[in-house]
Amino acid sequence: MNALQIVLADGVTITKRNALKIRRAPDLLGGAVILPIVFVLLFAYVFGSMIELPGLSYREYLIPGIFVQTIVTSAQITGYTLTQDLQKGIFDRFRTLPMAPSAVLVGQTVCDALMNVTSIVVMALVGLAVGWRIHTSPLEAVLGFLLLLFFAYAFSWVTAAVALALRTPEVFNNIATLVSMPLVFLSNAFVDAGRLPGPLRAVAEWNPVSTVVQAARELFGNAGATQPRAWPLQHAVGVSLFWSVLILVVFVPLATRLYKRAVSQ
Repeated sequence: MNALQIVLADGVTITKRNALKIRRAPDLLGGAVILPIVFVLLFAYVFGSMIELPGLSYREYLIPGIFVQTIVTSAQITGYTLTQDLQKGIFDRFRTLPMAPSAVLVGQTVCDALMNVTSIVVMALVGLAVGWRIHTSPLEAVLGFLLLLFFAYAFSWVTAAVALALRTPEVFNNIATLVSMPLVFLSNAFVDAGRLPGPLRAVAEWNPVSTVVQAARELFGNAGATQPRAWPLQHAVGVSLFWSVLILVVFVPLATRLYKRAVSQ
């Protein structure tokens, strides 16, 4: 077999191993799903009545933002699992096997992508229950979900690189929370970025999370009548794809290099 076939075969093996791990520890998936459900109920029923949007209910506006919040939250599982395996010496065992180094990371991120499918399905059902609806064609709706999953896969490589740089679950959890909360809340996930004050508005409008949220809203027909003023939000689908590809180009080799360094020490 050539190098790519070896990586893919080893990656499938690691994916199955991680899937079994999640099956034995369902709290990993539960934590990533329960928090966004709480946010749906909180924002839809507590704050939703105080937020008015022209031509659109707030609940329909909210759900695409919750999808992306779920992605960011679930991506932390990639990093947490890697730090646990590193701390328990699992990587040392992998090093003794004839396995491609990148296969471990490919298997972990693919497994988490499959987990994101479950998370998004659950969130879609919750959204339908609270009044969210898709107003575009089936093709556009499918493209919306595929775009979310592509960004989810790319973002999991970011958390993988951060985890391999930090190496301990406790430190990773602290740093991941400190980064993910501003990343989500300084965006258009819950409110229109144009309503934020000057400096915060600029940050939100150029935030990759805002771009993906806006792209999902457009593909699901939940964007409303208000047109965004920032260039990335005006071209949200294309810019979202650009961000996802750029993240993969930067963080796949970086995470692989950090993994090789981690197992060599």
